[in-house]
Amino acid sequence: MRLPLFPLDTVLFPGCALELQIFEARYLDMVSQCLKAGHGFGVVHILDGREVGAAPTAFASIGCEAHIRDWQQLSNGLLGIRVEGGRRFDVQSSEVQDDQLTVAQIAWRAEPALQPLNERHADLLVLLEALGQHPMVKTLGLGGPVDDQATLANQLAYLLPFEATQKIELLGLDKPELQLEQIQSLLEQLQDGA
Repeated sequence: MRLPLFPLDTVLFPGCALELQIFEARYLDMVSQCLKAGHGFGVVHILDGREVGAAPTAFASIGCEAHIRDWQQLSNGLLGIRVEGGRRFDVQSSEVQDDQLTVAQIAWRAEPALQPLNERHADLLVLLEALGQHPMVKTLGLGGPVDDQATLANQLAYLLPFEATQKIELLGLDKPELQLEQIQSLLEQLQDGA
């Protein structure tokens, strides 16, 4: 399947919200096409290049579909959109169009079956609830009650201050239990370094 890409300096996770300000013609056109066709676009993390100007020369080979959930004209005159992460995908190939929009041939990743939380996840759940008290996190609708491993893993991976490479690695793990174990390990590393 072909999917337009929006390379960013962030890593989007399924079920997580992201607010964007759109001003470049290529992305205004992309958003318009997505709204008309009722489909999303892909968010991939930039490895080499910038968000603005020429298309990045390198980006992560795994990304997350972004569904437009809301849009509005902002007071600064730009288009503001709120997207929600959908399915994960692997980039098989990509090309930069004349307007500098990157379009990729992608393959969807299988999504894991929902797994309930258990007592081993209690500390991580408390951490997510604490993060949910931050006004910015509340604005995004994250940090609220969760009852499955994938949602807990995705929200923590998205919100915690991990390196981009660590977030990409977490996005690529296909089992939420493995994601949660890796998050616990990364948190221990952060504590040891503090």
